[in-house]
Amino acid sequence: MHFIIIGRDGTDTEALKRRLAVREAHSARIREGIAQSEQIMAAAMLNENEDMCGSVMIVDFESRDALDAWLKDEPYITGNVWEKIEIIPCKIPPVFLDK
Repeated sequence: MHFIIIGRDGTDTEALKRRLAVREAHSARIREGIAQSEQIMAAAMLNENEDMCGSVMIVDFESRDALDAWLKDEPYITGNVWEKIEIIPCKIPPVFLDK
């Protein structure tokens, strides 16, 4: 099942610092997820100064419970980077998934 994850970073003065502190751990999990076909696409959201301020991810997990279990160890969650998280179930048309 496909999901869109929108994670909005905190807006305090230390938010970007927290993001950068765990960014490599987050990227390592993304690479693992790509290898397991769980991660389809991701991008950092930028503010008006072009600083990272959040994330958008499109993922594929067997269920919402499986996604929730994965999110428990997400560095942007455990590192207090994402202040607000929105999860949207979606369906990606096959034309976008065929490679």
